Amino acid sequence: MNKDRQEAVIEAVLFSMGSCVKISRLAELIEATPKEVRDIVEKMKKKMESANRGITITEIDEAYQMCSKPEMYEYLIDITKSERKYTLTDTVLETLSIIAYKQPVTKADIEKIRGVDCSHAINKLIELDLVKELGRMDAPGRPILFGTTEQFLRSFGVKSLDDLPEVSQVQKEEFREQAEQEVSLQLNI
Repeated sequence: MNKDRQEAVIEAVLFSMGSCVKISRLAELIEATPKEVRDIVEKMKKKMESANRGITITEIDEAYQMCSKPEMYEYLIDITKSERKYTLTDTVLETLSIIAYKQPVTKADIEKIRGVDCSHAINKLIELDLVKELGRMDAPGRPILFGTTEQFLRSFGVKSLDDLPEVSQVQKEEFREQAEQEVSLQLNI
């Protein structure tokens, strides 16, 4: 493998991994010695410096990682602060609650509980990576089963589904009343 190809492989691997890759592993990939990898990476770093790029390669514990240059941090902080935060509508939140407490659950079961079509809410939850398809039910039509994701646990600060709060009988009654009101509003439209 020629030097240009070796450099391209290292760059692609470091960019794609987003985390540290051992020098020994890079050496295996490009069929070179660890010293040759170090030489190639030093050459890459110099090119990045001379081209005034926003990225560099850092060595950490006998491994390399592609990362942003320290002088770019203020811009990264600004952009992450300005990123749009998603808010869950009542409909989406109610649908998520049903899935979290009843999983694995089908769309028909969710709609039976809510009394309205939940296609949009389920699609939004999948888009936000809070819900995923778990498989299919062994029943006529083989409906899709939905459940929560690891992102759901992270987003709501729980370690497992067992840590979800208990729903009291009063809350269940309030949920039922809200669902009935929503159905009657939709029927009056």
